[in-house]
Amino acid sequence: MRRDIFQAIADPTRRSIITLIAMQAMTPNAIAENFNTTRQSVSKHLRILVECDLIKQEQQGREIYYSLEIEKMKEIDKWINQFRKIWETKFNQLDELLLTMKKQKK
Repeated sequence: MRRDIFQAIADPTRRSIITLIAMQAMTPNAIAENFNTTRQSVSKHLRILVECDLIKQEQQGREIYYSLEIEKMKEIDKWINQFRKIWETKFNQLDELLLTMKKQKK
């Protein structure tokens, strides 16, 4: 079953995992040490993130390392960016309105 990437990032634990591995690949145990939960719970979150292609796993010797899939993160950024443009336009319009109101008071 393919999950939606936005469902994946809706969970605060999964967002924290993404933040943790953004700078460097980590093993499941190293990731789990950052949470007050079971290793199995962290594994479930990792599995969901892998299913959504937000992170990838790489075998290095006996260890598995998880790292961020930058291209998938760009997909999230692209979706958010459309709203960023709308917000910036609204804020610019508000700035113009406030300047106009300020000038009218003088």
